[in-house]
Amino acid sequence: MTARKTLALRPNPSALVPRTAMVMAAGLGKRMRPLTATRPKPLVEVAGKPLIDHVFDRLCAAGVKRAVVNVHYLADALEAHLARRSCGIDIAISDERAQLMETGGGLVQARALIGDEPFLTVNSDNLWIDGPVDAIRQLAAAWDAVAMDALLLMVPLARAHCHAGLGDFHLDPAGRITGRRKPGRPAPFVWTGVQILSPRLIADWPQGPFSTNIFWDRAIAAGRAHGIVHSGLWFDVGTPAAIARTEAILADG
Repeated sequence: MTARKTLALRPNPSALVPRTAMVMAAGLGKRMRPLTATRPKPLVEVAGKPLIDHVFDRLCAAGVKRAVVNVHYLADALEAHLARRSCGIDIAISDERAQLMETGGGLVQARALIGDEPFLTVNSDNLWIDGPVDAIRQLAAAWDAVAMDALLLMVPLARAHCHAGLGDFHLDPAGRITGRRKPGRPAPFVWTGVQILSPRLIADWPQGPFSTNIFWDRAIAAGRAHGIVHSGLWFDVGTPAAIARTEAILADG
């Protein structure tokens, strides 16, 4: 299977970018220690600016109007930083100070803030550079609200810079996610941390913290989880060593 084939979804160039994005920023940043001893991971700087600022630059460029940001570790510092941003995006805080809810639980806790329209989710510890097409607009153009509950932005494993894993998903030629990586065996595509979800997928959840995997598994089983391939650069900035490697690649053009 080639990356070219996974772009065979029915694109709608006139599609609107989701109005709202959920920015996942509540993690503990353990792999980024010691840099996260005194600051939350989203405020760790890469290429001259905090990771979360890279995310908001992309959201602004794509035309996103509103962001819901979940906070937990050193939440006051992150909230203060967000309050100083002035790129035209309204920011709402989903407060997880009392309990870290993980990714799925974070979506549930923020559900009322997210609203009832398809929305973006973006991890705050990934950095991407757009290729010929704005990645968020590429997702919006491929989104089909009738056929999809989840549309994930992927990169081929070979182009997943600084990523130490063995891949995440398998895609069929039409871009449908057919399964996850099996233990000990690589999968050809890595999730970038960027996706569009339908609110109808956020239903029948377990109590307490849990992973988004529960929602993904339902969508995959129903044939309603899809992926498209990012045409630019992507970096998994999860460790101090990854920062240096990312900056070196960016500096090299």
